[in-house]
Order: sequence, then C-alpha cells, then structure tokens
Amino acid sequence: MARTPVLSTRSLLVCAAIGVATGIVGGIAGWVTIPVLAGPVFLYGLVLGSHVLPGIIAQEVLRRPLVALITHVIAALVASAFNPAWSLRFIGTALLFGAIQEGVAALTRYRAWGAWRFFISAGVIGVIVAVVVFFAAHLGTLPPWAQILYLAISVVGPVAWTAIGLAVGSSLTRAGVARR
Repeated sequence: MARTPVLSTRSLLVCAAIGVATGIVGGIAGWVTIPVLAGPVFLYGLVLGSHVLPGIIAQEVLRRPLVALITHVIAALVASAFNPAWSLRFIGTALLFGAIQEGVAALTRYRAWGAWRFFISAGVIGVIVAVVVFFAAHLGTLPPWAQILYLAISVVGPVAWTAIGLAVGSSLTRAGVARR
C-alpha cells in the first residue's frame, strides 16, 4: 500500500522558490548586520526580524505542516552563499524561527490560518530575539533610551516583517501559486 507523502513535489518546489527569494533577503540582512552592530545597534532587531519571511510566506501560501521549517532551511543555505562565515548563524536562526512558526501552527493543529496566528509567532520570536541579543551583545552598556528602543524594535521588527510576509503570501496565492 503506497503512502501519501506529507508534501507534494509541487509544495516542495514552492518552498524552494520562496526559500531562494527570501534567502537573498537574508543574505542582504547578513551584509547589513555588521554596519548596524557597529553603529545604530538598536536597529538590529529590525534587521534580524527579516528572517521570519521564509516561514510566514510559505505557511500563508501552502498552509501545510513542515513548510515553514523546510523553507527556512533553504533560505538559510542561500543566505550562507552571501556570507559563508555566518552559515551556522543563518542555519541556527532558520531552525529556531521555523520551529517556533511550526509550533504555533501545530498548536492549532494546522487548522487556524488567521493573521493573528502569524503575529503570535512573530511576537514570540521578537521577545526571544530581544532577550538573547540584549545579553549576548552586552546591550546593557547602552544608554537607557537606546536599551528601551532596542527592546521595542526587536519585538516590532519581526511583527512588521510578518505583515510584509503575509502581504507577499497573499499576493502569491491570488496569483495562483498554490491551489487549496
């Protein structure tokens, strides 16, 4: 008896296309990271927030299990071509963000696809990013206004990129990229 695959070839190809496109965005974010960390470090959450795009777009278009994680990994591999020294960071971020997005979708048993669900995962990612980078980059040495601004932007960044990802995903769906 033949088993039905979890994801069709068509779904995997859509994941790959989204992964390549968002991997280019991730590669550009990687290039921008050093100047941001050397200058207006409080903007880093906005740069890092761009890495939510692969999973958001894939889940909005395909609405299937595992598409966020697969697309994130493909995007990380593409971004790594832009900056090979950061390959492990790209892959680690992809696995973390993809797992969070898949986890939130799994909590609704992959049945709730309202925008609120995507924004919950973005908020969780934003809080994790804010806390981890705050301590890892020793941002406690910044003036209090910069610390507050950093924390706010780190939470708002993934939320803003999620809104962009939902708009892109919705446009791709209207264009007929995925059949439901």
